[in-house]
Amino acid sequence: MYKRKSFWTRPEGITGAIFLIAGIYFVSSIIMNSLSAIISAFSSPLGMALMLGIIGVLLFMALDGKARNLILYMYKSTMRWITGLFVQIDPIGILKSYVKDLKSNLKKMRKQISRLRGQMHKLKEMILNNKKDIKTNMQLASKAKLSNQEAVMILKSRKAGRLKDSNMKLEDLYNRMEVLYRVLSKMYENSAILAEDIEDQVKLKDQERRAILAGHSAMKSAMSIIKGDSDKRAMFDQALEAIADDVSMKVGEMERFMEMSENFMSSIDLQNGIFEEKGMKMLEEWEKKSTSLLLGTAKDDLLSKANDNTDVLDLEQPIMEPEKRGRRNQYDNFFE
Repeated sequence: MYKRKSFWTRPEGITGAIFLIAGIYFVSSIIMNSLSAIISAFSSPLGMALMLGIIGVLLFMALDGKARNLILYMYKSTMRWITGLFVQIDPIGILKSYVKDLKSNLKKMRKQISRLRGQMHKLKEMILNNKKDIKTNMQLASKAKLSNQEAVMILKSRKAGRLKDSNMKLEDLYNRMEVLYRVLSKMYENSAILAEDIEDQVKLKDQERRAILAGHSAMKSAMSIIKGDSDKRAMFDQALEAIADDVSMKVGEMERFMEMSENFMSSIDLQNGIFEEKGMKMLEEWEKKSTSLLLGTAKDDLLSKANDNTDVLDLEQPIMEPEKRGRRNQYDNFFE
């Protein structure tokens, strides 16, 4: 279940906190500097009536729910307007920028998958060649044993043993690369769907938002708040902001995994049969993590397939592209 951010955790909330602290300091300074005048005001009936009237208004605003909500709405709206002068907080604009980021990341991810596929082909060939060499050396060792050539037998047996040890490491590396390949391919597919869904929502909701803004005014919103009704524009923007927050986390996960996979692949030197343990450990740590926003429940299935010897990965299969027809937009329920 997605949890929406509160006002104070958003950029406009930070602005609001700064203004609130500054306001409290300013009011406190005025009260401290005017303390003698305030005390003297209570000495006259007119001054006392005025001060009690001010205190009464403040108490009413603090205790009355509608008045409190109206003031809070006006305060939030003002802070949002001020923040919008310096930071992009319009949810439609933010979502448009995420679409650009996703499309750019998809191109990079596709290149990563192609590069990884090439490395896996080379690694597979190395493993097969080693198996052939193991078989050849074992045959030569057997022949040397029959002909009492002990030195040759020991030499060929040791070479076959070293190749077996090497193949064990290479096969373990291939298994890790298979996990990476399956995950990258699934992330690519899901991210492509995500980009399509956001793009569709932006086109549709941009038009709806324009229609809402055309018949919307600050006065109407204020009257809705006083009546206790929800502000249609605020509710609509909250849904868009919820989408933006969800997409932000998914794009962040996508970029972190791409960075990790790039570091993993950069640590591998197939030419010399060298790879760093650090890259392997990073991937193993990711596997142990319980959740993935982009993969969802598919993560466990992907890991299970990668560790299943009967489920052979076809490296010749093209990268999956999403089929849009008959698929419900994953963000439709945010507006229900």
